[in-house]
Amino acid sequence: MPIRLQDQLWLLKDILNNHQSDCCGSISECEQVERLVKSLMTQNDLKQDLKPILLEVYQYSQSGIQSNHLNQHIESSREELSQWVNGMNQLT
Repeated sequence: MPIRLQDQLWLLKDILNNHQSDCCGSISECEQVERLVKSLMTQNDLKQDLKPILLEVYQYSQSGIQSNHLNQHIESSREELSQWVNGMNQLT
Protein backbone atom coordinates (compact mmCIF):
# COMPACT_ATOMS: atom_id res chain seq x y z
CA MET A 1 0.00 0.00 0.00
CA PRO A 2 1.52 3.36 -1.01
CA ILE A 3 2.14 6.06 1.55
CA ARG A 4 -0.30 8.98 1.42
CA LEU A 5 0.89 12.38 0.20
CA GLN A 6 0.72 13.97 3.66
CA ASP A 7 2.68 11.09 5.19
CA GLN A 8 5.35 11.38 2.50
CA LEU A 9 5.64 15.12 3.15
CA TRP A 10 5.84 14.52 6.90
CA LEU A 11 8.63 11.97 6.42
CA LEU A 12 10.53 14.25 4.06
CA LYS A 13 10.27 17.18 6.49
CA ASP A 14 11.37 14.94 9.35
CA ILE A 15 14.54 13.86 7.53
CA LEU A 16 15.35 17.43 6.48
CA ASN A 17 14.73 18.70 10.04
CA ASN A 18 17.09 16.05 11.38
CA HIS A 19 19.77 17.03 8.88
CA GLN A 20 19.31 20.69 9.80
CA SER A 21 19.44 20.16 13.56
CA ASP A 22 22.09 17.40 13.72
CA CYS A 23 24.30 18.60 10.82
CA CYS A 24 24.84 14.99 9.88
CA GLY A 25 23.15 12.24 7.94
CA SER A 26 23.74 9.21 5.79
CA ILE A 27 23.81 8.38 2.11
CA SER A 28 20.79 6.13 2.65
CA GLU A 29 18.85 9.11 4.04
CA CYS A 30 19.76 11.14 0.96
CA GLU A 31 18.62 8.23 -1.21
CA GLN A 32 15.36 8.09 0.73
CA VAL A 33 14.88 11.84 0.22
CA GLU A 34 15.47 11.30 -3.49
CA ARG A 35 12.83 8.53 -3.63
CA LEU A 36 10.33 10.60 -1.65
CA VAL A 37 10.71 13.61 -3.92
CA LYS A 38 10.35 11.46 -7.04
CA SER A 39 7.19 9.92 -5.63
CA LEU A 40 5.76 13.27 -4.53
CA MET A 41 6.37 14.83 -7.94
CA THR A 42 4.12 12.19 -9.53
CA GLN A 43 1.19 12.92 -7.21
CA ASN A 44 -1.75 14.54 -9.00
CA ASP A 45 -2.92 16.34 -5.86
CA LEU A 46 0.48 17.91 -5.09
CA LYS A 47 0.25 21.69 -4.91
CA GLN A 48 2.15 23.27 -7.79
CA ASP A 49 3.80 25.72 -5.37
CA LEU A 50 5.62 22.80 -3.73
CA LYS A 51 7.36 21.66 -6.92
CA PRO A 52 10.16 24.28 -6.93
CA ILE A 53 10.97 23.42 -3.31
CA LEU A 54 10.97 19.72 -4.09
CA LEU A 55 13.28 20.24 -7.05
CA GLU A 56 15.78 22.04 -4.80
CA VAL A 57 15.50 19.25 -2.22
CA TYR A 58 16.09 16.71 -4.99
CA GLN A 59 19.27 18.53 -6.05
CA TYR A 60 20.37 18.63 -2.40
CA SER A 61 19.89 14.87 -2.11
CA GLN A 62 21.77 14.24 -5.37
CA SER A 63 24.69 16.36 -4.18
CA GLY A 64 24.65 14.54 -0.84
CA ILE A 65 24.73 11.12 -2.48
CA GLN A 66 27.72 12.15 -4.59
CA SER A 67 29.55 14.02 -1.83
CA ASN A 68 32.77 12.72 -0.32
CA HIS A 69 32.04 14.85 2.76
CA LEU A 70 28.33 14.44 3.41
CA ASN A 71 28.28 16.11 6.82
CA GLN A 72 29.98 19.21 5.37
CA HIS A 73 27.40 19.26 2.58
CA ILE A 74 24.61 19.07 5.16
CA GLU A 75 26.13 21.76 7.35
CA SER A 76 26.63 24.12 4.41
CA SER A 77 22.94 23.61 3.51
CA ARG A 78 21.48 24.34 6.96
CA GLU A 79 19.81 27.59 5.96
CA GLU A 80 18.25 26.04 2.87
CA LEU A 81 17.06 23.03 4.86
CA SER A 82 15.24 25.35 7.24
CA GLN A 83 13.75 27.36 4.36
CA TRP A 84 12.53 24.25 2.58
CA VAL A 85 10.82 22.84 5.67
CA ASN A 86 9.24 26.22 6.45
CA GLY A 87 8.05 26.51 2.86
CA MET A 88 6.53 23.03 2.94
CA ASN A 89 4.83 23.81 6.26
CA GLN A 90 3.27 26.96 4.82
CA LEU A 91 2.03 25.17 1.71
CA THR A 92 0.61 22.05 3.36
